[in-house]
Order: sequence, then C-alpha cells, then structure tokens
Amino acid sequence: MDKEQSSNTFWEKLATFIVDKRNGFFFVFIGLAIFSVFSSQWVVVNDDLIDYLPEDTETRQGVSLMDDEFLTYATAEVMVSNITLEKAEDIALRLESIEGVSTVEFENNEEHFHSAAALFNLRFSGEVSDDVSIEAMEEVRDELSDYDLYISTEVGSTTADLLDDEMKVVMLVAIVIIVTVLFFTSKTYMEIPILLVTFGAAALLNVGTNFLLGEISFISDSIAIILQLALAIDYAIILAHRYTEERIFLEPREAVISALSKAIPEISSSSLTTISGLAALMLMQFEIGFDMGLVLIKAIILSLFSVFTLMPGLLMVFNKSIDKTEHRDFIPSTKPLGRLVVKTKYILPPIFLGLIFFGYFFSGKVNYLYGYSELTTIKQNQIQISEKMIKDNFGKTNLMALLIPTGDYEKEENLIKDLERLEVTDSVTGLANIEAGEDNFITDSLSPRQFSELTDIDIERSRLLYQAYAIGDDSYEKLISGINNYKVPLIDMFFFLQKEKVSGLVTLDDELEEELDDMYVQLKDAQLQLKGENYSRILIETNLPEEGDETFEWLDRFHEIAGKYYPEDVLLVGESTNNADLSDFFVDDNRLIGVTSAVFVMIVLLFTFQSAGLPILLMMIIQGSIWLNFSISYLTNTDVFFISYLIVTSIQMGANIDYAIIITGRYQLLKEDMPKSEAVVEALDQAFPTVLTSGSILASAGLLIGFLSSEPSISSIGFFLGRGTIISMILVLTVLPQILLLGNNIIDKTAFELKSRRRHKRHRGLIRVDGHIIGNISGKVEGELKGTILGDVDALVQSGYMENTDESPSEEKVVDNDEK
Repeated sequence: MDKEQSSNTFWEKLATFIVDKRNGFFFVFIGLAIFSVFSSQWVVVNDDLIDYLPEDTETRQGVSLMDDEFLTYATAEVMVSNITLEKAEDIALRLESIEGVSTVEFENNEEHFHSAAALFNLRFSGEVSDDVSIEAMEEVRDELSDYDLYISTEVGSTTADLLDDEMKVVMLVAIVIIVTVLFFTSKTYMEIPILLVTFGAAALLNVGTNFLLGEISFISDSIAIILQLALAIDYAIILAHRYTEERIFLEPREAVISALSKAIPEISSSSLTTISGLAALMLMQFEIGFDMGLVLIKAIILSLFSVFTLMPGLLMVFNKSIDKTEHRDFIPSTKPLGRLVVKTKYILPPIFLGLIFFGYFFSGKVNYLYGYSELTTIKQNQIQISEKMIKDNFGKTNLMALLIPTGDYEKEENLIKDLERLEVTDSVTGLANIEAGEDNFITDSLSPRQFSELTDIDIERSRLLYQAYAIGDDSYEKLISGINNYKVPLIDMFFFLQKEKVSGLVTLDDELEEELDDMYVQLKDAQLQLKGENYSRILIETNLPEEGDETFEWLDRFHEIAGKYYPEDVLLVGESTNNADLSDFFVDDNRLIGVTSAVFVMIVLLFTFQSAGLPILLMMIIQGSIWLNFSISYLTNTDVFFISYLIVTSIQMGANIDYAIIITGRYQLLKEDMPKSEAVVEALDQAFPTVLTSGSILASAGLLIGFLSSEPSISSIGFFLGRGTIISMILVLTVLPQILLLGNNIIDKTAFELKSRRRHKRHRGLIRVDGHIIGNISGKVEGELKGTILGDVDALVQSGYMENTDESPSEEKVVDNDEK
C-alpha cells in the first residue's frame, strides 16, 4: 500500500487530502460564509464613473478643483403636465414656500410653459447629499403627488436601489433558466443542487471579500455575480461529469479522488483563457476596466476554490442520491449535424471568410457613445421616463463650467462677453455679469460716492469705509492721491463692510442694515458658487449635444477663447469634456485590449495544443464572432457604449474560446484512432452537451441583463455579451470543425510537441500492463499502475510494455510516431 501511495501523482495526493478532510473544509466554508454575510455590508460602491478617469485628465482635475473651491447647490427640474397657467403659477408659489427650496424659476414663456405642461427649475439650500436638500425634495414630491409629475434630479436619487432590485430579478430568472438547462444536460438530478450550492458559496465569498478592494464600481457590484455564474459554472459541471464517469467503475471515495485529480489541471487550464481576457481588461487607462477585471478574476479564483474544496465533499455526502437520480440523456445525438458539417466543409468556410471581412469592415464603422444622454435601454425606469418627458417637452441644456484663475474681474468680464457672442451659447453666468441694481454688476469698481448712492450709505461714512479698506489693503498711495477717486470692486467692498459691521466698527440703522444684509446674502451666495480661493467659475449653457465631433470641436474653441486672457490654468468641466476625455482613451484602450487579450489567449493555446498554427485558427473563429457581433449594431443603426465594447470583447475573447478548445481538444485526441472526418463528427457529438450548457447559460445571463436592466452601461454589456456568445456557439459548432479538417496539415506541420517512442497497440483478452499509457479501455481493470485487463485495449504505450498473457485472440499494430 505504501508503494502504491508513493507512486501517486501530486494531483492524486492533493485530491485524496481534500476528500478525506472534507469535514474540515465544510467548517471552513461555513465560517467564511457567515463572515461574508456580514462583510458584504462593508463594501463601498462608487457610482461615479468620473472617479475612474486618470488623475491627469481635464475632467478629473476640474471636478476635484470644484469640490475643493466651490459650493454647488443641488437642483431639480420639475415638470407638471395637464395644468393651466394659473395653476402653474400657484404651484410655483407653493414650491417657494417649502423649507430648503431657495429659488424657483418659472416664467410665462415657452421655456417654462406650453402644451398644458409647466417646467419649474428648483435650487435647494444645500448640496446634493445634504439632508436639507433631500428633505426638501421629498416634500416637493408630497406636495405635487396629485399631479402628473416628472422630476429630473440627483437629489434623493433611487437609481442604486432600482438597480439592486433589477439585478435581484435578473438573478432569480437566471437561476430558473440555469436549473432548466442543467435539468436537460446533467447526468443525474442530484447534480443540480450540488452545482447551485457550490456556486452559491463561491458567489457569497466573492461578495464578502469585495471590501478588501477598498471600493468597487456600481457596474462590478451589479453584474459580478451574474457573470461569475455564467463564466465559472463550467468548472463545477466538468467535475460533476468526471465523477459520474469514474463512478461507473469505482467506489464513491475513489471516484471522487480520481475525478478531482483529473479535473484540477483540466479546469485550471480552462480558466486561464478567461483570466487572460480579464487581465487584459485591467490594462485600460480608464480604470473601470481594472475594477471589473479585478473583481471578476477574484470571482473566478474563488469559484475554482469552491469547486476544488467544497464540491468533492458534497459529492461524497450525496453520492447515494446521485446514484439514485441518474437519468437518461435528454440531449439528442449531434452526429447528423456533424456529418452535415463534413459534407459542407468546402461551402461554409469561404462564406465565413467573407463574413469576417464584412464584419471587420462594418464593426469599424460603429458609432460609439461615451455618455448616457443618447443611450437607450429596452427597460425604462421612472427616472429615465421623467428625464425623457422633460427633454421631449422642453429640451435639454448642455451645461459646462469654465474654471479660470481668480482676481482679475476685467478679464473675466471680457471673456464672458466673448462667450456670449457665440451662436452655441444660450447663457453665460459669472461674477462679472451678475447685476447689482440697474446699472451695475457686482464686480464693477465703484468710488465712495458711487457706493454711497447704490447702498444709501452716507457719503462721509462711505469715504471712511474706503479709507479703512485702503489701509487694510496696504494701498496708502490711494489715501495720498485722494480717496474720492479710489475704486474698489463692489463685491469686495460689500464683504469688507460686512466684516466691519460684525466687528462693531460700523453701525447702521435697522432698515438699512436689513437691506444690506439681504444684499450680502445674495452676494455671498454668488461668491460661494462662482469664486474660490484660486479659481473663478463661469457657467456656460449651450445648445450643443453632449457629445459628437461638433461638440468636441467647440470644446477646443472655448479653450482657444479663454486662452486669449488666461494662457494657462484653464479647465473646462462638464459631460461633454468627460465624453471627450473618454473618447481620447478609447482608441488606445481598444487597441491595447485587442492585442493583449489575443496575445494572452494565444500563449495559453500555444502551450495547450503545442502547435503554432492551431491557436491562429481558433482565434480566427472567436475574433470573427466579435466582429460579427458589433457589425450587427452598425447594420441596425444602433449606437454602442464604448465601455460595453471594451468589456464584451475582452470577456468574449477569454470565455468563448473555451468552446473552441473543448471541440479541438477532443478532435486532436480522436483523430489518432480514426479518420479525421469521423473524428470531427465524434468530437462534435461529445463536446456538444458542454458547449450547449456553458454557452446557453452565458448567453441567457447576458440577454437577461440586457433586457431587464434599465442602467444603460450594464444593459448594453449584457445584451452584447449574450448576442456575441450565441454567435460564437454557432461558429464553433459549424465552422470550427470544418476549419480543423481543412487546416489539419497546418496544425500538424506547425506542431512542436517533442517526439517520443510511442507505439499504438490493440489487444483483446487478458492483458498485463506495466507503464504509462493513453487511450481507451473497455473491460474490467485490476490494479492502479500495474495490473491486468480483461477486455479490449486501444492505447498509446508511452513507456514500459503491454502484452497478452494467455492464448486469447490478439492483434497488435505498431505505428511509428512519424506516421501519426
């Protein structure tokens, strides 16, 4: 016994340890599961894609600067339909009375009322996440609950909750579909709950360890579980099928050990292509790729851990139920399809090559989108419906913020005037064009007399105030040259007056003080929004679309105009600049992912099949399916969200290639013992259940996300992944076998497997075996490494010998390796 154990392979020893220590692994998983239930609540989810832009981008710098230097009050567009103008005016008054609503903009014009619909522009007293804004927004909803109401705002947004609810529905439907697929493709019914428990444990561990990453994106948080299920359930299916095959000849413990020892290297090798595609995703400049790649790679690794350590124990515990629930094969033979594929081997490949050419051409003409404004989803949530209603009735303004160095109001005023003259600007707002009275702006420089006339302050007191300001500003020359000619920007003098008043150095009568206090509040409000410590902010409302060549050209034009006054340190921030930054990255990221994912997968295939030509043939199938997938978008005039394209191509390259590997691997083995045409038919028949199970699960999961999610980026990822997987399955089951046949000489001539002295032998009867063999045995086997076989042997003898031990009929065929 010791000699037998010492001759076991590493994988057999590892499998034996896992099976015999299964109770320990059960306790480990129970502990990890309990921990994950709590730790899943620690995960920080980031729903702002801007945070994933590189730090040196204009958008990222501008947003960070605005967060540091400016106060941005929360706003809301509130549309009420089926009302009269009088009712709209009454609603405006009611909204103004709500605590936390600072201003309500509504006028009797086309911009705010037409076709029995009114649009109210609300500004709150706090920022988006402040309680005062959230409470005010809730009161607005309550106040107008009896009307046909449509609201567009980030205040109290329920997008995250809606997305979470949608993903729960997707997961539930996906499980139903997966159970249905497994019902027909499994070999025993008891496999199904074992597979679900194994996956459930892996999914829970993945969710429970996300907190270790610091934070994850809302995209990864939403679809990681679904994609983990679709990408990794293959591993559990492979082990389950291995077990049922070994169970025919072995007792449960030995069957699990044998199945696990064979499945670990097989599954690990299969997972490398998927991990390779996800690793390529992590190289994106747009760091959402790194986020998704890391989360999904972790999901794959934890799935492997669950399959290798938890599932063997479950197979042991439920081995009797597995035996009792064995059922007939529901999947029909695909040999008729295989024979048809062989007959049409000179027809489909030329058609496929033509489709690849057109797919490459049309996929390159797809219109990519970088923002959400033009993206549509099949399912629409209430927020999207409201935004569409407001846009359809009153249009949508494209707002941008121009950040310039602060301090020179004259430059700012001239810049604003230049911007106002442009045909694409609807309005421009900065400190330099905010009115103070009928004839002045708050940045106008006023003399003591002008300030006195504007504020009703006594002229002498005004002069004293200016003298104090000059002393504080170290402008002593102004005192000498005459204070009457000294001019100070109105906003600066107002703040100085407030400071002196608070310190008790200036006293005013009650009526004047109240009036000036109100003016100070308005000026302070403007300053908080438009003037920071180092930068001033100019708000530009344009009639440009949020993205497109025209818009991106105008961004350069805005920079050019601002550059006349501020040669450096000018930043432009908005959805359009964000989209422009993303479009700049897309070209490089697309090229990077395309090349690196192909190289990573090619390396895996190269070592898997030990042929230089075979990986190229397999890659041609999957790359062709990617081009065909996105060429359909061009032909149907459907825009593609750039993130979806990058993520789907990476996953499709890494995951769908497994289908091609399965068929190719079986063909390579079978063609050693039978004619190539028969080998293709048999390989297709053997691989079809696995490809069908895996492909249908991934395709259904993707399409479910596409149809049931209202989040544009997530929906498009799911839809394109589902469609791409279906295309890959069709090509793998039809065109790939034909390419293997036609390219067989290329495969053999480019093989670099080291030749060995292998002999192909066939025996019948009682046979003694001593050595390492590969092949098929039909009969009863005694012994593990050495033993006798009663039955038929068809095997390659790699070392040692194999001979008949009795006078039973025997035939021996020795085939030189070169002939093979």
